Amino acid sequence: MEINFGLFLGVAALAFVCEYVDATLGMGYGTLLTPLLLIMGIAPLQVVPAVLFSQFLAGLVGGIWHHRLGNVTLDFRRDTNLHAGHPAKKFFARLGLLGYLPRSRDAKVVYILGGCGIIGALAAVLLAVSIPQRVQEGYIGGMLVALGFLVLVTRRRKLSFSWSRLFFFGFLSAFNKGLSGGGYGPLVASGQMLSGMGSQNAVGNTTLAEALVCLVGFLAYVVTRGGTDWRLALPLVVGATASTPLSAYTVRKVGERKLRGFLAIAILVLGATTLAKGLST
Repeated sequence: MEINFGLFLGVAALAFVCEYVDATLGMGYGTLLTPLLLIMGIAPLQVVPAVLFSQFLAGLVGGIWHHRLGNVTLDFRRDTNLHAGHPAKKFFARLGLLGYLPRSRDAKVVYILGGCGIIGALAAVLLAVSIPQRVQEGYIGGMLVALGFLVLVTRRRKLSFSWSRLFFFGFLSAFNKGLSGGGYGPLVASGQMLSGMGSQNAVGNTTLAEALVCLVGFLAYVVTRGGTDWRLALPLVVGATASTPLSAYTVRKVGERKLRGFLAIAILVLGATTLAKGLST
């Protein structure tokens, strides 16, 4: 499909709205945008890599804005003492750029979630899992309903932070990504809150971690499919990145408890919709 000026503006506007929702609630960009672009008559092999690339750039910019406005604290400074002390530090010193280790808790969470999500993204592209779509949608929908309910009933409780729960939800989201190609954002966001993270931190961390996942998915498409349609990718990038400052500001202003309630309801609705679709097919 040819992308004329009117279509460029329309696609950019859709990307703006969808990324605003995603960077504010930690979910929804691909879920909302992909079917809308398909309805407009754009071919799937044009849509998917362009959406992945635009979400990668928007996620990076969104992560920076969440950090600048104080929703998350991202500290990836290089450890200047890597060459001294523990043998593990010397090992990382030999790895060059990997010497930039996460120091803040949010930075460590992004590392963990991004790593788990990359596993899922590679599995989604490279593995052919023959599971009926009805079973996939029922599984994902049921899990999101359960997690959304848990987030809702615990929204007034202060949960202690748990690295073990975070690893569990990180690998669970990666498994779901490999199983169905979706369900990463809402699972990661709800999993963080159930692991003791604040809702503002959960949204900011999800935005940045999902950017890493989208980059790997995009590169996998480039390798296996030979490239992407940059005429479509450009308006998506323009619209998506333009929305990120407003999203980060909204997260900052809404407040922790209200945002947690909004996230729980969004996860419940998304899960119920997915479950109903799976049961009706």
